[in-house]
Amino acid sequence: MSNANLIPGDYIIAVDHVGIAVPDLDAAVAFYTDNLGMVETHREVNEAQGVVEAMLSSPAAADGSTALQLLAPLNADSTIAKFIDRSGPGLQQLAYRVTDIETVSSFLRERGLRLLYDAPRNGTADSRINFVHPKDAGGVLIELVEPSADVTH
Repeated sequence: MSNANLIPGDYIIAVDHVGIAVPDLDAAVAFYTDNLGMVETHREVNEAQGVVEAMLSSPAAADGSTALQLLAPLNADSTIAKFIDRSGPGLQQLAYRVTDIETVSSFLRERGLRLLYDAPRNGTADSRINFVHPKDAGGVLIELVEPSADVTH
């Protein structure tokens, strides 16, 4: 099935979150809450990705706004641990909210972009996710996020 008539803006609807790799989740949450007034809205462990993560947002932000995702490694073999070892703590990914991850993934593949997973995987708060390889996106790890119908940040 060709996606020649797909208009990406119809499916990519917002910046969902910015991911930051941190060595200590509690210390990072404290920094953002104490210094910038952000509020932790969600926390979970993702064993499959080897991270413990927290989502934060501004208390003045409306539902569905862009969030900050803090990602700390669960072990030394996790992707986030390797990222921190290689690059230090800091910006790790930019995530776009999509309405149909399969359609967007198919469109991007047809354009020659590599996605990290053959099929979407489970992400934060029961979302479905995939990533565009940073070598195909100007050095930026782009995450595609299709949120669960029941969950917000």
